[in-house]
Amino acid sequence: MTSAAEWERVDALPRRRLATLPTPLDEATQLSKVVGGPSLWLKRDDLIGFGFGGNKVRSLELLLADAEARGCDVLVTGAGAQSNHVRATAAAAAIAKKQMVAVLWGTPPTEENGNLRLTRLLGSEVRYTGSVDRATVDRGIDQVTDELKAAGRNPYPIPRGGACAVGALAHALAARELAMQWERVGGGPLRVVSAAGSGGTFAGWLLGNAWLGRPFELDFVTVSRPAVELRARVFALARDACELLRVPCPVSEAEVRLHGGFIGPGYGVPTAAGSSAIGLAARTEGVFFDPTYTGKALAWYVANAASLPASPVIFLHSGGEPALFAGKGEWVAEAAAP
Repeated sequence: MTSAAEWERVDALPRRRLATLPTPLDEATQLSKVVGGPSLWLKRDDLIGFGFGGNKVRSLELLLADAEARGCDVLVTGAGAQSNHVRATAAAAAIAKKQMVAVLWGTPPTEENGNLRLTRLLGSEVRYTGSVDRATVDRGIDQVTDELKAAGRNPYPIPRGGACAVGALAHALAARELAMQWERVGGGPLRVVSAAGSGGTFAGWLLGNAWLGRPFELDFVTVSRPAVELRARVFALARDACELLRVPCPVSEAEVRLHGGFIGPGYGVPTAAGSSAIGLAARTEGVFFDPTYTGKALAWYVANAASLPASPVIFLHSGGEPALFAGKGEWVAEAAAP
């Protein structure tokens, strides 16, 4: 049974339409046949239709509307040079005719390609922290925000990945969207698999699933942080989102089912398993996954499909294809192997 009061409050949030929704739900028959296990479907947020796509656009519909309601004239966010979130935020800033400042960890690369090239193309100012510590981005966002305020501007800071209460609620709406699509297909038990990085997407799906009466089994694969650390982060974001709506939090930390073991050497570093999964999806479905997020989560699915229950699986394809054009693509040899 759905929770009407909660959905009414979510629907009442201001929203700047950016995405083409609903995104497609496609059955991946060829990939499913090769991998084995239950039938596999792809929820194609890579085809969301704005700023080179990706599910970060969902968060930005609410975040941009909130920034506009507050009269903000500068968006400030950050992450790594190949961040999908930063690239999508730069697109949102451009269409809203606002300045954008991106705070990136590390130092300027010798070549600007992939998402970084697009971020620049969209007109964003880019600043580097000079440290590979990702936490320096958080401090950098605060520093830039303070600097802009001192200069008389009205900045709107957005955490890494858009992982905040407002951003998470957009993914609750995505859960409702999928539930409606699946009902038209035929309904029934369903497992949802996706990557988890900053935690906002998972937090939103947890809430949306609970408000829908828990029609989904949620399995998210961490691609950024240790599972224990991310579990606490996801739960905190879910609670923050509920506090924003002034409703009770319907989930417990025990419901945050996260799978580790597929990050590899580190965040953003391609793995052999992820590269193999990317190649498999490309050759069977003509669909491209990225080496940072979706490829690693798909690797988990490939490794575990045979042991999953028979109910269908929907893989949330969160986008990220511009990362395929970053660097020299050393991992492609592993992806191309039969």
